[in-house]
Amino acid sequence: MPFLSSDAVRLYYEEVGSGETLIFAHEFGGDVRSWEAQMRFFGRYFRCIAFNARGYPPSDVPQQPSAYRQEIASVDLLHVLDELQIDRAHIVGLSMGSVTTLDFALRYPSRARSITVCGCGYGSIAAERKAWLESNEVMADSLVIDLPQTVRAYANGPTRLPYRRKDPRGWQAFIDQMATLDPTGASLTLRGIQAKRPSLYDFADRLRVLAVPTLIVVGDEDQPALEPSLFLKRVIPDAALWVLPRTGHAVNTEEPALFNRALLDFLFSVKN
Repeated sequence: MPFLSSDAVRLYYEEVGSGETLIFAHEFGGDVRSWEAQMRFFGRYFRCIAFNARGYPPSDVPQQPSAYRQEIASVDLLHVLDELQIDRAHIVGLSMGSVTTLDFALRYPSRARSITVCGCGYGSIAAERKAWLESNEVMADSLVIDLPQTVRAYANGPTRLPYRRKDPRGWQAFIDQMATLDPTGASLTLRGIQAKRPSLYDFADRLRVLAVPTLIVVGDEDQPALEPSLFLKRVIPDAALWVLPRTGHAVNTEEPALFNRALLDFLFSVKN
C-alpha cells in the first residue's frame, strides 16, 4: 500500500493517470472509495490522487484529540502535494473535504490551480449552528457505542434520501463502506474538526480576495449547503455555481456522469 507522511502521521493514497494533478478530498462518511467513479474517469486526462484523511484506515488513527483540527487537515493536504512533489494541483473536495479544500486555498493559494467545493458549509448558518454542533457531539458518542446503528441513521438522513430513491444499490454500498469506519478516528474527527470548524461566513473578507478559480457544486435537496453555496458564489471573485436538481449531498456518487462532465468542463476551462 502506498503511504505518505504528514508530520509523522501516515496517509494512505491512491494514484492513476498522468498530466496536471487532480486531488480528491473525501467527506466525513467516505474515503478514497468515494471517488472511484472520478478516479476511473479523470485518470484519462489528469494525474489523479485520492487520499484517506487521518483517522481513516489504512491511514493512521492518532489517539490524541489534539491531532484533529481543521488547520491540521489543511496541512495534511499540503503534505500530499509536498511528499508527491506536486507544485500546484486542481483540488476537489466533498463536504468535510470541501472545507479542507477551501481552507487550503485560503492558506496556500499559490499551490492551487483551481478548487471545486461540493456540499460545502454545513453548520455555517447562524440559526442552525447550535443544533449542528450538538449533533456532532451526539454522533461522536454513538459511533463508539454502536457504529452500525449510527451509520444506518446517518444514511437515512434527509440529504441522503435522494440517493436512496435513485440508486438503492449505490446507497447500500455507501452504508457498507461507512460501516468500516474506525470508531475512534471518526469520533475524534467529529469532535476536533467538524464540531470546531468556523462558519464559512467568518471567512468573508478573505474569500473576497481569493484569486483561485472555484467551482461550487450543490444538490438542490442538500438544504444545509444551499445557502452557504450561494454565499460562496457571491463573495469569491472567480466562482461558478452549479446546482443539481433533485440531488442530495454526495453529488459525485449520486450523479457521477453529470458530475464528471461538469467538472471536466470546468477543469479544461482553467487548465494551464
